[in-house]
Amino acid sequence: MGKSRSIVNTFLYFFAIGFFIASVGFWQLGKTDLAKAYIIPTLVVDILLLIIGSGTNYANNKRIKQFEKDFNSDEIAFYQSEIERSESTINQFVVVFKVVPIVIIIAALLILCLNTPTWRAICITTLSMLMVILFIDGNALSRIENYHKALKLLDLKNKTTNKM
Repeated sequence: MGKSRSIVNTFLYFFAIGFFIASVGFWQLGKTDLAKAYIIPTLVVDILLLIIGSGTNYANNKRIKQFEKDFNSDEIAFYQSEIERSESTINQFVVVFKVVPIVIIIAALLILCLNTPTWRAICITTLSMLMVILFIDGNALSRIENYHKALKLLDLKNKTTNKM
């Protein structure tokens, strides 16, 4: 679990660096009003992705340290709490995959309605960030679903073994 979470952080940092490079590129090379309008939105997305990555990294490191203690103190309770945690996480992803596409649609519609370079840059950069989030969260959801299935199999095996 820890290694796969660090992959998420790596991708978040990778995309954050990409948005930072884009911001610097628009700042140094941008000649049009639209190119100049991208400077701040891409920098904001860079900062947001760094914050998300750092927060995820912090929570993950804290949880990994607690995992070992919980597992060693009571394996059955650990598995049950992990099943509940993974179910809760899956439910949160269901919300993400409903809300984020709605925000994407709104941002895309705003591009059609707002003709100023600043608003176009904000909407397009927002679309880009949300696509990155969907890309990363789609992979994270797949991983947590696999983890949840594995936990359920272990739980089923434990219940079967205890009945014998």
